Amino acid sequence: MKHILLTIITLITSLSFSQEQNKEALLAAQKKANNYVYEANNLINEDDFVSAEMEYRKALSEQASSVAGIYNLGSSYIKKGSYEEALYRLEQATKASTSKAEKHKAFHNIGNVLMQNKKCKEAVEAYKNALRNDPTDEETRYNLGIAKICAEKQKDQQDQNKDDKDKDKDKQDDKKDQDKKDGDDKKDQDNKDQRDKDKKEGDDKKDDKGNPKDDKKDKGKDGDDKDKQPQQPKPQQGQMSPQQVKNLLEAMNNQEQKVQEKMNAEKQKDVKIKTDKDW
Repeated sequence: MKHILLTIITLITSLSFSQEQNKEALLAAQKKANNYVYEANNLINEDDFVSAEMEYRKALSEQASSVAGIYNLGSSYIKKGSYEEALYRLEQATKASTSKAEKHKAFHNIGNVLMQNKKCKEAVEAYKNALRNDPTDEETRYNLGIAKICAEKQKDQQDQNKDDKDKDKDKQDDKKDQDKKDGDDKKDQDNKDQRDKDKKEGDDKKDDKGNPKDDKKDKGKDGDDKDKQPQQPKPQQGQMSPQQVKNLLEAMNNQEQKVQEKMNAEKQKDVKIKTDKDW
């Protein structure tokens, strides 16, 4: 029994000693972290962001849950203009914070960063969270009002852009429908023109009674008309045509008549003309 009691006492003593050592180590780490944060704050005041960032990171390496280190590092990023890094660190600070005052500051600065990034709707929620942890802060309340106005304008602009986009889409759809209608109308008109053309060609091939015309018959009629006209025989090669023979005969007759007339004139020269009457 004595041995058991002695063992229990030893374990309790060891546990207490271990806890004291851990507590002392935590306090030492916190002290170092605070010193690094203090040094970093001085560097920030001198606008030495690079050195300040190194000191803040040293503080976090000593004590990862150092709210001061996380929050101040995030605030330094705001001054530097690195808003994405600032937002990341400030969100870390809201989770690591153990007091409402710390949470209020972190959410307030988150709202400021979101406003810088033109994310007004998200900033409204951040400022609301800040006021939940400190409803008396008038600066946060003022910023919340500004954020609400900004968010409302952005919403109106988005609605307007959506309306414009919808109108553009409607116009495009109307144009497509009109183009399709025009195409269909043109196609219908082309088909109608073709039908009218085909009908006209078909009508041209019909007689007055609507019966199909007999092209061969028409051709026959033309042939008959040609047959009714007197045909001049074509002269064979080496022979004279009847018209040529006729012309030749007329020429010969004319020539013979001229000769006869000349002969008669010669005879009349030898006849004496009586100027007086015979007694």
